[in-house]
Amino acid sequence: MSKNDELIHFDRIVSSKSQWLIFDLKKIWSYKDLIILFVKRDFISLYKQTILGPIWFIAEPLITMIVFTFIFGFMANLDTSSIPKPLFYLAGITMWNYFSECLIKTSNTFINNRSIFDKVYFPRIVVPISIVISGLLKFSVQILLFFIICIYYFIAHNSININVVILLFPLLILIMAGLGLGFGLIISAITTKYRDLRFLIEFGVKLLMYGTTVVYPLSMAGNYKWIILANPMTSIIETFKYGIFSKGVFDWYYLSYSFIFMIIVLFLGFVIFSKTEKSFIDTI
Repeated sequence: MSKNDELIHFDRIVSSKSQWLIFDLKKIWSYKDLIILFVKRDFISLYKQTILGPIWFIAEPLITMIVFTFIFGFMANLDTSSIPKPLFYLAGITMWNYFSECLIKTSNTFINNRSIFDKVYFPRIVVPISIVISGLLKFSVQILLFFIICIYYFIAHNSININVVILLFPLLILIMAGLGLGFGLIISAITTKYRDLRFLIEFGVKLLMYGTTVVYPLSMAGNYKWIILANPMTSIIETFKYGIFSKGVFDWYYLSYSFIFMIIVLFLGFVIFSKTEKSFIDTI
């Protein structure tokens, strides 16, 4: 038998058992330490060699709030449904930032982690999950800032009227995370072949913010209200504002639409991601 005809035997062959979906949740949980490691990596790499470091968690939404209050609140004099202008904008900015960060960072999963993916095996879905968790840490700091400012306005102006709808806050976070993860997984699969799409996505997400009620109340949409509500993030932001200020729009129908939309997008994202991860290294 010639050398070329010799059979190569492997002790272990790593391959996908599923031809369609399904991620093994038990297996993903066994990589929880790796998820934590990726979360730490994202945090350290983001603020390494920066002057302010994690203070940017607070500075970013505050600066954006000030700019929006000046431009949209005073110069454009947009209505905020009698909600204090700084709080109105900060509420929308905080919620939108978490969604957009999950989407944009997840959409770059394959490109940003190729050097790891082509050297060692682990469930690739671990990376997007770590992105959602690391974003949640940043979101926690920013939402804490928001509630601190709310306390100030409650004491100084008595302009806060929290109601029972605020109990839906964990559900709102779940829907935002699911939407960001789902859309990000879908886009990450496409960007393995068309890399310039990621620049379009980053630009598009910034524009899409103005298709929600971040800088204006839903009542200003008029005849175009149905277009604004077609964006699943609209009902999330509106529900959050209603829970804090008892002003705005809260409707179970709208929120159910966002939840169902999230389930569909998340399912499609998992399907497309699981199919792409098998061969992405050949195209990226």
